[in-house]
Amino acid sequence: MQVNWLDHVNVITDKLDETAEFYKALLNLERRNAPPPLTPQTAQWMYDAGGKAIIHINSVDCPRAFDRHVEPGALTGAVHHVALNCSGYEELMTRVESLGTAFQLNTVASIGLRQIFVSDPNNVLLELNFFGD
Repeated sequence: MQVNWLDHVNVITDKLDETAEFYKALLNLERRNAPPPLTPQTAQWMYDAGGKAIIHINSVDCPRAFDRHVEPGALTGAVHHVALNCSGYEELMTRVESLGTAFQLNTVASIGLRQIFVSDPNNVLLELNFFGD
């Protein structure tokens, strides 16, 4: 058994459209309706360039197979952040700055890593990693 990659991240929100538009604008992800039985009013999935739905965005009233109490915008339990391997550092910095969203930068020179930390409209912390970019 091995872990191959991060499959997806699920964000529960009371700001469905705002959250989907944030990920579209910041990360250039494609917004699509989630598959049935989910509805466009309760679930949007954000796809990467390879056609993989990496961020699932659900409204607070969206049915879930494993339901638990969540508070949109509050701390997300044991999940501290979501890390995504990215490319195109300069392009993403331009997007972050044009969105006017707060961010923090970090460099780990020993492994050739530059990081951008930014939070989405639900206070989910994103760690955007750029290796050798």
